[in-house]
Amino acid sequence: MSETSAVQRPMLKYAYQIGWEYLTAKEALQRREGKGEEKLKERYFADVLRTQLIKLNPGVVTSNNIDEILRRLRNIDNTIEGNREALNWLQGKQSIFVAQENRDRNITLIDFNNPENNIFQVTDEWSQKGVKFPNRADIIFLINGIPVAIAETKGENKTDGLALGIDQIRRYHNQTPELLAFPQIFEVTELWNFWYGLTWNTNRKNLFEWKLTSPLTPPLQGEGNNNITPPSLAGKGVGGLGSIQEGDYEEKIKTFFDHQRFLEILRYYIVFLERDDGLTKVVLRQHQTRAVKKVLQRIQDPNKKRGLVWHTQGSGKTLTMITIAAQLRNISGDNTVIMIVDRNELENQLDKNLKAYSIKSYEVANSKADLEKLIQDDYRGLIVAMIHKFDKMKVENKRSTITVLVDEAHRSTGGNFGIYLMAALPNATFIGFTGTPVSKAAKGQSTFQTKPSANLLTQNTA
Repeated sequence: MSETSAVQRPMLKYAYQIGWEYLTAKEALQRREGKGEEKLKERYFADVLRTQLIKLNPGVVTSNNIDEILRRLRNIDNTIEGNREALNWLQGKQSIFVAQENRDRNITLIDFNNPENNIFQVTDEWSQKGVKFPNRADIIFLINGIPVAIAETKGENKTDGLALGIDQIRRYHNQTPELLAFPQIFEVTELWNFWYGLTWNTNRKNLFEWKLTSPLTPPLQGEGNNNITPPSLAGKGVGGLGSIQEGDYEEKIKTFFDHQRFLEILRYYIVFLERDDGLTKVVLRQHQTRAVKKVLQRIQDPNKKRGLVWHTQGSGKTLTMITIAAQLRNISGDNTVIMIVDRNELENQLDKNLKAYSIKSYEVANSKADLEKLIQDDYRGLIVAMIHKFDKMKVENKRSTITVLVDEAHRSTGGNFGIYLMAALPNATFIGFTGTPVSKAAKGQSTFQTKPSANLLTQNTA
């Protein structure tokens, strides 16, 4: 059975069944502006984008300024910096001047709160003409006319199929970077396995398997008709799954590209970080996103005030904590989030990491007096401190909308520092993060000593 019928067409079929409108390569090309080969240079569906921009930005995007928005999108660089700009557009962080209001307004490209207001499309054999070379991607996923993901499918009988797919993605970056200006995520599959990574970061260590055999995977959403095939694919030999474990490939596609989950990735879980060696791009993995959701659920539960997250070394504990802090600030401006970290974290990458999440305003408690004043003044926002700053604290804040995220909780809150911490914030919610193995028989003991009621929210491994 061919790669197309066994792997590529089933992916299109399963995506269609969960609400991605399928366009043939010919239909997709017709949607791209230009004449003749000029169409092959276009990187998005201008007609869909025009319609959605006006729909999602009533009174802000009009016939008077929409061409300016399209021009700015068209001029996005084919680099990692350009890809960061593209994500900012997708996340609604870019603005345009609105003359009638005499001010800048952020532009919505995707309605994250109401997925049904977006147009989800998928197409195959997408040809892109670049300055250096032309190339053709197997499958492109688009939201509101903007490519957001690229997939490479390889034959099920190729023992090196995944390696070939990854090499192809790397080749696109080198030969036709125009193809990767907008897509944020790539996927590689040869039916048996489904791996994902980030465009502009194709290092092997940043490639991850999408797993179904654990509680990390969300359930299939919606009732859908699993027998539906896009009319354009009907009769073209959409292959069966052969001896593969029943439903695995289908479920991987349908869970990975589930509308709500995929939008969450674009909105919250892709981050560009400034490192000493330049700009890099990371994505939170399944265990991290699960931890974020579990913690947010616990924080919003009025009857529970403790939680513990177990992360192994190298599993992205700091980024998990910052993501939680960022989302809490988005939920309500009334929240105070206190991140308790060690000196190494405070002095190294923390400032750059926070700014990568658009957290530009926060307070670092450099002394006990600083911290006492922030707590006494009922500061709303993010506070970063080290645990010893709570030693013998003399002030108290009884507000319940305070969340404390404690790094290395097994070590930092086990003694008197933890007692002073919880005495100062008696109604706060405390979430501990630890890399030390947690005994099921001793959950809560030696961590959050004053009230040993912290239960294990999630155990996460890299």
